[in-house]
Amino acid sequence: MFHLTTSRLASHRAHRLALLFNSSVVCRRSAARALKSWSTSSGCGLQKQRLQLTTQSCHLLTSRLTVDGAALSTKAPSSADSQAQPVAYHGPLTQTFRRLKIFSLSSLGLSCIMTPFIFIVESSLPLSARIVLAATALSTSSISTALVGWSGASYVVDLQKLSPADNGGIEGIEMTTLTLTLKRLVTRVYDVDFLVETKRPFSKWELAQSVLLPPSKEDALMAEKSDAPGEEETIAETFNATGEIVGRWIVKWENDGRGTCRGTGKVVRYFNVHEELL
Repeated sequence: MFHLTTSRLASHRAHRLALLFNSSVVCRRSAARALKSWSTSSGCGLQKQRLQLTTQSCHLLTSRLTVDGAALSTKAPSSADSQAQPVAYHGPLTQTFRRLKIFSLSSLGLSCIMTPFIFIVESSLPLSARIVLAATALSTSSISTALVGWSGASYVVDLQKLSPADNGGIEGIEMTTLTLTLKRLVTRVYDVDFLVETKRPFSKWELAQSVLLPPSKEDALMAEKSDAPGEEETIAETFNATGEIVGRWIVKWENDGRGTCRGTGKVVRYFNVHEELL
């Protein structure tokens, strides 16, 4: 009897332990599932919030760009932009001439800096020999720099047409050149008929020294370009980087449509362009 009671108690305890173990496993599984579902939902919520923030930031950037574009579009165009069309020609050797000028100026400056050391450093050379060496170094560097400046002064880096509506109904062009110190000079030729071929090296065009227009019977349009005898007309103007006029090319009309041209100031007369690219 006692043995049966003991066995029943043991089986009852085992049954209770099994129930407790199963309930704990179920609770743990349900908790794990809850944690997993919460992390997934919270991760999705964070991703949605990040997407919303990214979308809002994109909208803000778009609105800023729209405002900036509107502000830029409301700026008034300059006088040069109103008279000239977009650049139609860019010199392919612009960077080559730019680097050549920089190298020439650098070598000239280095020669000027190093020449005094010829007299400072102790040597067995007499003073006359040192003077000859210094003069040779300076003259060679100066002459080469001057040749680079002369050959590259006429090279056209940019060329654009002038609108006939803003140029008195006549076709004109605007050409940009660089000085030896890489300063921009803009020359506006108000009548392209005054541009002729030149024999000057490193140049293709030049402003004509004299012109002779045909009589009105042969070409009435060309004859109308000449003014009364004795009057002067500006054919071309050269502007510096600040927009100031530094030179003009003026024609003085005579009888029978003949005109004699002269330059005032520092007007650019010669131009080197690649005609095959026009």
